[in-house]
Amino acid sequence: MQILQLLLSGIAQGCIYGLIALGFVLIYKATETVSFAQGELMMLGAFAAFAGMSLFGLPFWFAALLAVAAMVAFGVLLELVVIRPILGQPQFSIVMLTIGIGYVARGLVTMIPGIGTETHTLPVPYKDQIWKFGELVVNLEQLAIIAATAVLCGLLFAMFRYSKLGIAMQASSQNQLAAYYMGIPVKRLNGLVWGLAAAVAAIAGMLLAPITFVHANMGFIGLKAFPAAVVGGFGSLPGAIVGGLVIGIVESFAGFYLPDGFKDTAPYIVVLVMLMVKPNGLFGEKLRKKV
Repeated sequence: MQILQLLLSGIAQGCIYGLIALGFVLIYKATETVSFAQGELMMLGAFAAFAGMSLFGLPFWFAALLAVAAMVAFGVLLELVVIRPILGQPQFSIVMLTIGIGYVARGLVTMIPGIGTETHTLPVPYKDQIWKFGELVVNLEQLAIIAATAVLCGLLFAMFRYSKLGIAMQASSQNQLAAYYMGIPVKRLNGLVWGLAAAVAAIAGMLLAPITFVHANMGFIGLKAFPAAVVGGFGSLPGAIVGGLVIGIVESFAGFYLPDGFKDTAPYIVVLVMLMVKPNGLFGEKLRKKV
């Protein structure tokens, strides 16, 4: 029963890692850019939902929808104003830019009087509710994370499989130049991908907030989502979710069975082992370059 409890906790935490890793993979597939601002986008989404509920008195579901819409607009604007002008520059410059975006976002939030430096509770309808199945205690917050992740993955699968927008995004991710010559608006799609990644991060933030609360430093969890993207394969959307589950489950069991400190280092140990055994990740494509 203890193993089942740890497994459930690890799956729920892994779903959060997987959703943030989805943002990494979406942006990388579209622009071949690694965005280290995903954790901060998650934090902004959680604060947007908190502001809608606490400051404006909106119900949770309406505030959540507005927060997702706001983060879509923010992601598109961020790509247009900040990322697009520097595309084509060395990858190191773009990586440093996304790290800077994260620091700026975190700094701006902490400057908000009475809000940015405090820890807040997101009053979701299922807060602190549990179900008991014999000796197994199931937290509804964990079930909400797992269910929402499953639904979101299904929606993304349907979009990329059946919609013209999703097919165009896939074509652009495979070869931007060929997609451009075929009449696909590549620049506009890149903006939409950043908006989609920001929306997924916002959903992850709202799912995580009832467990870890809303605060300016909650975006640091993105540092554990990056190993999830590496383990799953940096070019694979399903791999991001599977990698997140692997990291979450390993972290859950390491925190219970191993001495203090191993829980925080376990994700990176998994990454090191994966890079030695299967450098492309579980679902990564084998790419070779002729020299």
